[in-house]
Amino acid sequence: MSVFENRSVRLPRLAFVVRILFASFLVGTGIMTMGFGVNGYPVGDPPGELDYFMLALEKTGYLIFWVGLLKTVAGGLMFFPRTAPLAILMSLPYAFNILLYVIFFARQYLVIGLPDFAACALLIYCYFDWYRPIFAGPATASIQAASGGEHAL
Repeated sequence: MSVFENRSVRLPRLAFVVRILFASFLVGTGIMTMGFGVNGYPVGDPPGELDYFMLALEKTGYLIFWVGLLKTVAGGLMFFPRTAPLAILMSLPYAFNILLYVIFFARQYLVIGLPDFAACALLIYCYFDWYRPIFAGPATASIQAASGGEHAL
């Protein structure tokens, strides 16, 4: 039996709804982030602490445009069931970064950051059967082939 035949999605209806909402969020915020990379970060009048942080981040040359592009691509891939497991893994570093950002810097955005990370974590749980081979040990056939077969000393 093929490894692909054992792969299923846990909580398929919930996973579908969360996947579509998370994909929409990623595409929308990804396009917005690419706009920040091209046009600069908008600051308030007077600039607040968070505005100064974002301006300093912009001056470092942090790849805001490329982060936005990655979010947009991951969100776009998440719309298709076949590429959803890859897209979920692509969005994990972003979601974890946003979680840390809203906890330590921008607490006023916890309402956005926590559900963002929770959606990614839930989708990883739902698609975990797709990721299980990553954590599996080497196959017996691979071990025998590497050691020279059954009769190797």
